[in-house]
Amino acid sequence: MEKKRNMQSKELICTACPIGCRLTVFQDEKSENWFRVEGNSCKRGINYAIAEMTDPRRILTSTVKVTNSHYKRLPVRTREAIPKHLIFSCMNEINRIEVITPVRMGDILIDNIASSGIPLIASRNLE
Repeated sequence: MEKKRNMQSKELICTACPIGCRLTVFQDEKSENWFRVEGNSCKRGINYAIAEMTDPRRILTSTVKVTNSHYKRLPVRTREAIPKHLIFSCMNEINRIEVITPVRMGDILIDNIASSGIPLIASRNLE
């Protein structure tokens, strides 16, 4: 029997589905993908845990300044999840821009935020 204390592990709560399984991810060189996942109720939990260990990503939501509207801020988000390590770089870019109305929900405000290849988009209409 393998001793778990010799392997590095991390506990996660899965967000791939509404169940919210408590996962334990073990580093395991013998496994096909170098990780062993316990506690998942479905395959999505395995995929979530491995992605979280190898390339964690998040959808970034924030607001940007609006110059010619009675609204002072416009809600924005990244179109797709960005690598977690780029969040602060993205926020630096977001904090530097000002939007001029009109803006339509889904309009691209920054085409390639923090050189991620992912656009920053408006999350609402402003006339």
